[in-house]
Amino acid sequence: MNRKKKILVLLKGYPRLSETFIAQELLGLERAGFELELVAMRRPTDRKRHPVHDEIRARVWYLPEYLHQEPLRVLKALWKVRRLAGFARALAAFRNDLRRDVSRNRVRRFGQAAVLIAEWPQAAEWLHVHFIHTPASVARYASMIGGVPWTVSAHAKDIWTSPGWELEEKLQHADWAVTCTRVGYDHLTMLSRGRNNVNLSYHGLDLTRFPPFEGTRSRRDGSDAADPVRLLSVGRAVKKKGYDVLLRALAKLPENLHWQLVHIGGGDELKVLKPLATELGLEGRITWKGALDQKDVLAHYRDSDLFALACRITADGDRDGLPNVMVEAASQGLPIVSTTVSGITELFENEENSLLVAPDAPDPLALAIERMIRDPDLRNRLAKSAERKVRSDFDYRNSIGDLERLFAASWAGKGA
Repeated sequence: MNRKKKILVLLKGYPRLSETFIAQELLGLERAGFELELVAMRRPTDRKRHPVHDEIRARVWYLPEYLHQEPLRVLKALWKVRRLAGFARALAAFRNDLRRDVSRNRVRRFGQAAVLIAEWPQAAEWLHVHFIHTPASVARYASMIGGVPWTVSAHAKDIWTSPGWELEEKLQHADWAVTCTRVGYDHLTMLSRGRNNVNLSYHGLDLTRFPPFEGTRSRRDGSDAADPVRLLSVGRAVKKKGYDVLLRALAKLPENLHWQLVHIGGGDELKVLKPLATELGLEGRITWKGALDQKDVLAHYRDSDLFALACRITADGDRDGLPNVMVEAASQGLPIVSTTVSGITELFENEENSLLVAPDAPDPLALAIERMIRDPDLRNRLAKSAERKVRSDFDYRNSIGDLERLFAASWAGKGA
């Protein structure tokens, strides 16, 4: 492989409990011999962090989250980069974008780009960015200002909540893009205007962190009030996760069916969901754990009987890709009930390795959950099938290999 350049990785926020797939990739790249430096647009807000974050060696620094908080830093950056050859081009692109998106956020992105280039570490030769919405806007302006080549990893919300014109222009400017679901790949490829610089690479898991569960799954079937079936859901309480739908489905289960639900994750919707659970008469059956680290989540995968997530597409187009928590749960032989949204069907297949229903449909979701609760043999059959697929096709080392090849091809093309 060609000499590996030092890569500056631009992130929206770091570290974040909900983005283990990014941390896992960063560590994988370091282990593959890449030298990284991390720069984030937001400081961490989570009180906990995963063990993988402590294994990443790269230095981390932060851009101004809001320009008015560090005005001197921003002004010094603008003064420093104003004479660079690409500044006028970047300013013209920014003005053109601002006409179509009149917002303070747009101004903030340009200011952050100026700081990024003004404080650019001397040894870094490449910019890679996670998320094709806000972070990629900063990356595009920064690339124009400083003449730095850049690439982008696109995921889910960033694809589906961005206007087509903006995605098209970023795909024209970036060296390449990579995304983690076939549905996202197809959408971005259509917008690439024939450049064909979009690549599909599933995140996968570091399976050494998720070794096979050697214990025995229970045969609880909901008939014993003293030993209820243990349901689990892991995910931020945001609208696209469909937790209101899940609660309404649970409220439709027969009264003589005994179950308990544990939810793991933070999120603004908790203030709505907890009162809804009370309104539906479910408060005694649900434990809200809040955010937990990866080791604690793994323990819950192994101690539960069924995983449920009611993903949906929201009014603004936001949706999941293939939620990593579902892949993690499947790696532990935990059966899955979910919906047919986005990339979920690229791993999970109804009746083959999961039960899937249409989104925003509490009645069929309730029937699927009841069926799983009452039938331990069905749970066991579907879970074993899903685990086999995860362990054969969703090893994260495959995605690291994809990135190695993409970077190598770019660097070879530029004579590095």
